[in-house]
Amino acid sequence: MRVEKVSYDINWRNFKRGTSFFIPCLDPKLARGEIKTVTNRLKYKILTKVVIEEGVRGLRVWRL
Repeated sequence: MRVEKVSYDINWRNFKRGTSFFIPCLDPKLARGEIKTVTNRLKYKILTKVVIEEGVRGLRVWRL
């Protein structure tokens, strides 16, 4: 998956309900759209929230 020209290797089989991952990004709105494209194709329901973790702004993505 590519977000803001950075490639992320997400193991989608291990992305179980209730788990999450963090993607650092400058433009959360654009990043959210790129993530939604992939998760919609996989038919995963997700929740995203803009967060700051260890001083880095990004998106936290949970699988519902």
